Amino acid sequence: MPKNMKVLFAASEALPFASTGGLADVIGSLPSALVRNGVDARVVIPCYSSIKHKNSSDITYLCDFTVKLAWRNQYCGLFTAVSNGITFYLIDNEYYFNRQSLYGSYDDGERFAFFCKAVLDMLPRIDFFPDILHTNDWQAALSGIYLKQIYRHGDQRYRPIRVVHSIHNIEFQGIFDHAILGDVFDLPSQLASIVDYNGCINLTKGAIVCCDRLTTVSPTYAKEIRSPSFAFGLQHIINQYSFKTVGIINGIDQDYYNPETDQTIVHRYSSPEGKAKNKLALQHELGLAENVNTPMISMITRLTSQKGLDLVTAVIDEFLCDDVQFVLLGTGDPGFESFFRRLEEKHPSKVRSIIAYDKALSKKIYASSDIFLMPSKTEPCGLAQMIASRYGTVPVVRETGGLYDTVKYYNDVTGDGNGFTFSRYNAHDMLYTLRKAVGLYRDFRDKWNELADKIMKIDFSWNVSAYRYTELYRDVLSLER
Repeated sequence: MPKNMKVLFAASEALPFASTGGLADVIGSLPSALVRNGVDARVVIPCYSSIKHKNSSDITYLCDFTVKLAWRNQYCGLFTAVSNGITFYLIDNEYYFNRQSLYGSYDDGERFAFFCKAVLDMLPRIDFFPDILHTNDWQAALSGIYLKQIYRHGDQRYRPIRVVHSIHNIEFQGIFDHAILGDVFDLPSQLASIVDYNGCINLTKGAIVCCDRLTTVSPTYAKEIRSPSFAFGLQHIINQYSFKTVGIINGIDQDYYNPETDQTIVHRYSSPEGKAKNKLALQHELGLAENVNTPMISMITRLTSQKGLDLVTAVIDEFLCDDVQFVLLGTGDPGFESFFRRLEEKHPSKVRSIIAYDKALSKKIYASSDIFLMPSKTEPCGLAQMIASRYGTVPVVRETGGLYDTVKYYNDVTGDGNGFTFSRYNAHDMLYTLRKAVGLYRDFRDKWNELADKIMKIDFSWNVSAYRYTELYRDVLSLER
């Protein structure tokens, strides 16, 4: 086992360079925590055009080379940048990555197959052969498949590398027609069984078969995905390889999300009482009635059914009969976007629906609102409930996945717990729980402030999780070769 362990994270996004959600937060912060544990952790992501436009002065050109992908011989530029003490490698190809968005193109399979090939081809060019290749989600899955099935048989420098694969959300698996096995993914027909699942290519299935360890982003989610209700059809392969599976809860970057030092918010604070100025400022900015005593409930979320929005749409008008304010920030399903726009038109004095992705505004909302609503149908880990807690905003969540692992029901007698929870996927259970939280806020402000003060001090940092990942890596490296 190497004294100074080397780990390379391969992912499709990472803060501060490119982000659509929680994956970017994880890849932007976990490696830093590992470095503090003595691990040489580095990251490789695609060099999207938005990265070059925003960060051109901070990016250094290293080299360029040709990547062979089936019959294609494609240019690959390799750049590097340092952020938060971590070395990032950026895989550049204008044809594949000069797009308006990170995902959703007709050729996403080919784009990320190129990326995965380039990840392995760059290793001798940077003279960095990691002990662990840590791949994330289907977009990076082929790196582990190529490594185990092809590269390790041709160059002995690749043979010792072990693969850890992380599933951040099993709903997105990388499913394609078998017709493109060779032409797009450059996999020979004898490897078809590795990626075949239910008659299709399934890159997540292939990653599960090929990796040395499979991780999910919370212990409860690791158990949930063994059942058909949560596995989106992959339960059979998950159960077959359950001996590989470990659930490790995500953390958050507590320096980035720190109300005492956050330059984004109007008023920095270290206790719940300090939220009042931020609340008044946000009410003024959004054109809501400026009343510090009106409970403000917020949601910062992707607008998809997975996030429990059908529960919200079912009872939100009933909830808005109370003296409350509701602020939503997010984008997603056009049907939900339209619903929340109409909701604001119907309740202009109580509702603001900001249909956008806005990191700075999200932090203002965390710092201003009193209650954070997260009624997810499924939630592999969830970071928003931890971020909200960091800003003293009390979470109301459904007991699933990482929400169950991180939020426990508040007992106003004993003071135990750190939020409000409900178990059944039921709109009126959610409404009842939400009103319990509002009632505590209105009628027992001292207890509310004690709760808010307590959750601000919970250690949701990466320290514990990074230690568990380090131990996992050591365990993987001790396996017989």
